[in-house]
Amino acid sequence: MAGRAAVPEVIWSRPERTGRGPRPAYTRADIAAAAVRIADADGLDAVSMRRVAGELGCGTMSLYNYVPRKEDLYELMMDAVSGEHELWEPSGDWRADMVRVAHQTRALMHRHTWLPRLMSPVYGFSPNALRYLEHCLACLDPFDAPYGTKMELVAMVNGVVTTYVTNEISTAERTRSLPWSQEQENATRIAYLGRQIASGAYPRLAASFAEDAGPIDLEAVFERALTRVLDGFT
Repeated sequence: MAGRAAVPEVIWSRPERTGRGPRPAYTRADIAAAAVRIADADGLDAVSMRRVAGELGCGTMSLYNYVPRKEDLYELMMDAVSGEHELWEPSGDWRADMVRVAHQTRALMHRHTWLPRLMSPVYGFSPNALRYLEHCLACLDPFDAPYGTKMELVAMVNGVVTTYVTNEISTAERTRSLPWSQEQENATRIAYLGRQIASGAYPRLAASFAEDAGPIDLEAVFERALTRVLDGFT
C-alpha cells in the first residue's frame, strides 16, 4: 500500500513532543541549547541528531519524537540565538536604531560563527525571530514608508551584516590555519602587489593606491556600508 505523501510542516505548530507516554524528558529549549553548544565548539557540520542525542544523554531515535527533521533542529538553533537580541525601546531616530540593530547582529554572528550559514527566510519566522522583526519595524515607525519598504530595508541591513561577517569569519579562520604569522602573510602579498603596480600595467590601481595608501579601517568600512544602505531609503 502506498504511503501517505509528505506535507510541509512548521515545527512551531507541533506539540512539544508527539506520541503517548510519560512526560517529555527534554524541552525544545534543551535540545536547541545542546545543538548550539556543539555548533559553537565544533562548527555547524558537527551538529547531527546523533551528536545532539549524545549531548542530552538520550537515544537518537527518541530525539526524533521531539525534532522530526534536521531542518527543524536548525530552526530551533536559529530561534535560540535570535533570543539573544536585545529589544530596547526605540529611540525615535530610526537610522540610529537600525545601525544599533546591525552592530548587535554582527556581534551575535561573531559569538555564533555558524550563524551566517543558516541566515535564510526559511528560518526567519520562529517565535524569537518574529519578535526581533517586530522590534525592527517598531524602530522604523518614524520612517514614513510602506511596510513592504521597511521589510526590504531590514532585509538589506541583515544582508550587509551577513556578508561582512562571513568575510570576517573566513579571514579569521584562514589566518588560524597559516603555518606563519598573518603579518608575514600580509607582507608577502603587499610586496607582490607592489611589484605588479610598479610594472605600469595597472595605472588606475596605481592611482588608487597612491591616493589612499594607509591601512584599511574595517570598522569605518562597515559603518559606510550601513550608511549607504540607509541612504538608499531616504
